[in-house]
Amino acid sequence: MNIFKKVLILGIICTLPLVKVDAIGKKSLATDASAGIHPDILKAIHEANVGLRTQEARVAHTQRAVELFKKHFGKDIDVYFVLTGTAANVLGLSALLKPYQAIICPESAHINVKEMGALENYTGSKLLTVTTADGKLTVDDIKNKLQEINNKKPGYIELTVQPKVISITQATELGTLYSPEELKKLTAFAHANGLYVHMDGYKLCNAAASLNVTLAQITTDVGIDLLSFGGTGGGMMIGNAVIFFDKDLSKDFKYIHKQGMQSAGKSRFIAAQFTALLSNDLWLRNAQNANNMAQFLAQELKMIPQVKISRAVQTNAVFAIIDPKLIPILQERFFFYIWDKATSEVRWTTSFDTTKEEIQDFVDFFKETIKSQSSDPSP
Repeated sequence: MNIFKKVLILGIICTLPLVKVDAIGKKSLATDASAGIHPDILKAIHEANVGLRTQEARVAHTQRAVELFKKHFGKDIDVYFVLTGTAANVLGLSALLKPYQAIICPESAHINVKEMGALENYTGSKLLTVTTADGKLTVDDIKNKLQEINNKKPGYIELTVQPKVISITQATELGTLYSPEELKKLTAFAHANGLYVHMDGYKLCNAAASLNVTLAQITTDVGIDLLSFGGTGGGMMIGNAVIFFDKDLSKDFKYIHKQGMQSAGKSRFIAAQFTALLSNDLWLRNAQNANNMAQFLAQELKMIPQVKISRAVQTNAVFAIIDPKLIPILQERFFFYIWDKATSEVRWTTSFDTTKEEIQDFVDFFKETIKSQSSDPSP
């Protein structure tokens, strides 16, 4: 290769970091999964890609990650890595259920509305949903679903599915949080009635950061039985963890894990990412930035009369009701989801790499759009 080609290639490489390219020409406020990979996690992937390729070396990556999970959640846990959040929820719950048993969950739960019926399809179990205003379950909500197992009489004929698990999400799909006290009440009631408690923890880091508690204080310490712990929202490329807080519940999970097609041959790359995420408070710093950017976005939007913040902003999601005519115009430049078309409620989500400049860019464009619409004489 001659010197001219070398200089040309070097010049192209050196300019790449200066160019921020979006393949579809839009910035995303739709989900934190749209964010990139944190540099520390990319470095961990690279380090897992070099060196010895022996079985011992591969296992060492998993052991390091598991030890960090035990540091955060307690030593008496079992941890399994899976590729997706749906796999974490479905396979984890399948270890607690028989086909004639059911899960009590909010109507808004991810396992109910965002996982293509995977839970019912895979386990044969039924979801017993509860309509809630804020995405959170209460003890009274659960009591109303337990009549079939609490009111049996002599000669009773079994006709309905039997509730066995309560599934909650922290933070909820509506951006709300369970306090440690609320979680303790739920788990105490569940265990007193022979029920397990599963937590969908895709946004667990955001919840812990907002509540100013450790990860254990809203899982291990409050009596959660099963946790689906998400990584992609916190800066990972791919991967989730299934955590059992009672090893008796996970005694057969290695078979479920394999049969569920989650025994990845290169799972060390998932483990290496979790090692980075759970080291040096990276999980906390990433969650704090995402939460802070949501607060900043909400504060800026509150100054726009045409925006009604519709739900409390507790983590990294901002829900608002806006003029439906504005939505397609805003979506031309910023991708986000319509949460409720009937009420014109939308959701904007920030992430670990969201900046104030990006938020300000969105807010400025929002104001420009409103101004242009108000000055448009067409009906």
